[in-house]
Amino acid sequence: MPAVETGKASPGAGIPPRVRLTLMLVATLVLLGALAVVVFAGGSKSSSDGFEGALRPDGIPPIRFSLKDQDGKLATLAQYRGEPVVLTFMYSTCKDTCPLTAQQIRGALDDIGQDVPTLAISVDPANDTQLNARRFVNQQSLTGRMRFLLGSRAELEPIWKAYGVQPQGKAFDHSAYVVLVDARGVQRVGWPVEKLTPEGLAHDLRVLEAEKAATRAPAAGSS
Repeated sequence: MPAVETGKASPGAGIPPRVRLTLMLVATLVLLGALAVVVFAGGSKSSSDGFEGALRPDGIPPIRFSLKDQDGKLATLAQYRGEPVVLTFMYSTCKDTCPLTAQQIRGALDDIGQDVPTLAISVDPANDTQLNARRFVNQQSLTGRMRFLLGSRAELEPIWKAYGVQPQGKAFDHSAYVVLVDARGVQRVGWPVEKLTPEGLAHDLRVLEAEKAATRAPAAGSS
């Protein structure tokens, strides 16, 4: 008597082992690819906020300072409350990183078609004199567009610490990055100089300008 089949045929019945293995491998790769998309999409906090630079940690309080610029005029961050600010750290006798940073910032300002308050804080107080600072700003064609802020080591150290900056030293280079401060005076975006581009910086400045405009816009129906 022929045997009676009491169970259902398995899904892989009739498929050669080699083909079955290939199909399993393809399915696994598709699953891994889908997971990778989810992970990277969820982990890009910067892009979800519309910025191309890296977001600064939340909860950093506004940093107050009062320093004189290359023309001897007093400068404070509070002066620019209500406006986005480009903040960077430089030394006036620098021959490579600082001029590059200055030109990237200049390119971004040219790109957006308007000047944004730009402050460069000294990281070499012994050599950053008013004369050297004026010369640097002039050589970078940023006169009237960038203020180079100077001070003693005692005045500058709390600011370096607040922004996580290592000053220039004999055996090491200073921290090189650009910080964008929003209209509230809060650090929002950080750009390491090696990743800084005029286009990316201009994009993030436009985002901050749009935020400022939205905040100032009157509520619907108000007179």
